[in-house]
Amino acid sequence: MGAFLALGLFQGAVYGLLAVGIVLVYKAKRVFNFAQGEFGGVAAFTAFAIVVGAGLPYWVGVVGGLAAAVAMGLIVERVIVRPLESSSRTIMLVALVGVALFTIAIIVLIGQPIPRVMPPLIQGGGVNILGAGILPQQLILMAVLAVLAAAMAWFFKTDLGLAVLASSQDTRAAQVVGISPVAVSRLVWGMASLLGGIAGLLYAPVGIFTPGFMTLTMLVPAFAAAVLGGMTSLPGAFIGGLAIGVVQNLGIYYLGQQLKVPGAAELGVFALLMLVLLIRPQGLLGKEA
Repeated sequence: MGAFLALGLFQGAVYGLLAVGIVLVYKAKRVFNFAQGEFGGVAAFTAFAIVVGAGLPYWVGVVGGLAAAVAMGLIVERVIVRPLESSSRTIMLVALVGVALFTIAIIVLIGQPIPRVMPPLIQGGGVNILGAGILPQQLILMAVLAVLAAAMAWFFKTDLGLAVLASSQDTRAAQVVGISPVAVSRLVWGMASLLGGIAGLLYAPVGIFTPGFMTLTMLVPAFAAAVLGGMTSLPGAFIGGLAIGVVQNLGIYYLGQQLKVPGAAELGVFALLMLVLLIRPQGLLGKEA
């Protein structure tokens, strides 16, 4: 069981990173960002092309991947989000789903739908934690999650972070005191795309990856993590991601291996969500409307 618990924590760290980006956009725009996973996909494929395809140093691939993710986020904000600002949230949601599908199609056209292997940042054997062989890449993932959690907590205590919070609460009042909603929107989408890019770069070297891998395998658990933690709580998104990862893997162990129940991981997550939302509809750390 210890091995499944350890693996769940490391998988949950990826969910947490994506969930924080989802919550950031939701707090600012009150819309579910279905393109969040593809920020990671674009970062991973860009880094792969730089490191493996062009043979350049790893750090160049990381910088290039993150730059591509942030550029995509800013383009989405300018071309899709801002023109639809006055439209219904449903229209914007459908537009963001379209962005995700369009991005996957472009990656397939350019890179072909074949599995790829990204070399890890640190080569070497695994470390035994609770009976599980944990790769150095997974340890880096947990360290990055901890650093980003502290950085986000600090950021929202700064004047810039408070401006983002003020704009999300009341855009008109924020404008009156000199806060630019356009600048805040750019910042939020830039930060969300950066977090998605980091998640993609850290997760891709753990195994093989294909076009759409972040959206198809990571996005739904990340949304579940955001809802579980509270759609307005950044710390809740981190905690929700870890909880979803742990419950998925413990579900596989208890329900899948012991009781032979099909769909054990999804069943465990569904049960956890229902339990938490029945007791606290606003999520673990969310605030009541």
